[in-house]
Amino acid sequence: MKVMIRLHNVEKAFDGNQVLSPISLEIHEGEFFTLLGPSGCGKTTLLRIIAGLETPTGGEVFLDGQPMAHLPPYRRDVNMIFQHYALFPHMTVEENIRFGLKMKQVPQAEQDRRIDEVIHLTQLGEFRRRKPKQLSGGQQQRVAIARAIVNNPKVLLLDEPLGALDYQLRKNLQLELKNLQKRLGLTFVYVTHDQEEAITMSDRILIMNRGKIEQLGTVHEVYHAPESLFAAKFIGENNIFRQGEVDYAVRPEKINHYDISAGESGPDPVRLRRGVIEEVVFHGTMDKVFVRLDDGALVLTYQYFDDLRKWKVGERVGIAWAPQDEVRLRR
Repeated sequence: MKVMIRLHNVEKAFDGNQVLSPISLEIHEGEFFTLLGPSGCGKTTLLRIIAGLETPTGGEVFLDGQPMAHLPPYRRDVNMIFQHYALFPHMTVEENIRFGLKMKQVPQAEQDRRIDEVIHLTQLGEFRRRKPKQLSGGQQQRVAIARAIVNNPKVLLLDEPLGALDYQLRKNLQLELKNLQKRLGLTFVYVTHDQEEAITMSDRILIMNRGKIEQLGTVHEVYHAPESLFAAKFIGENNIFRQGEVDYAVRPEKINHYDISAGESGPDPVRLRRGVIEEVVFHGTMDKVFVRLDDGALVLTYQYFDDLRKWKVGERVGIAWAPQDEVRLRR
């Protein structure tokens, strides 16, 4: 698979404060690659280094095999979309999209062809004569995307572009954005702190913490096989247990309930714990059941609406999982 972006020992310090430790990775052509982590983890700094908006303290950035060290942002074949779309308020949708093409002195006929194509792709046909203030947040986001992709960049960089939108609109646009990326075959590098957003859209995810890589893998790898304690706590809702000096994670959906008053204990081999139902929280398609174990630990489990037994607060319960569902973690 062709490598579109390669980072080799890229690091960054501000006033002597190391915000990015040396990072090396490869991003493939046509990949939806997400930088995921909490605020201050370095993900946006890394994106800005790729864009040329920040200069790394050390290391090298390569785009399609070419070193980027001495190229300013406007000469890099990338476009960037921010959370605040920075649309020109006095221009129509079409004029906003056309702006970059005019600056590059693209011939008029080619401008018209590209604009018609991206307006169709982003479903903006009925809005092309409107000004930004006449558009919803989701429509403005589509204009920002259209303006970015009309230049045919090799890479599209997206810095939390859906962060200002309400929940349902954000969910809808996640699917639209992923489908658009597939149709275009472009390389997307996406920054977010939202794990659900990352899981929904990404091919691979880089989890970052304090300027370092915690884990790099496919969506299924980071969800089902977290490598570190931080990754296990940040992705999904893992329960963390400790045996001696070893931490391991067990996902809530892997844990079963047993009625210990009726003598149930689960099949062998199994890890069995006992406790009391502390809270049951309705969560749409299932309930979240919180169990306070006899040793004091709080464990999250799920119960589903087709389960024969419905657990209630205050009931004694046994919980169990298979040893193969435990994921050993590094600290």
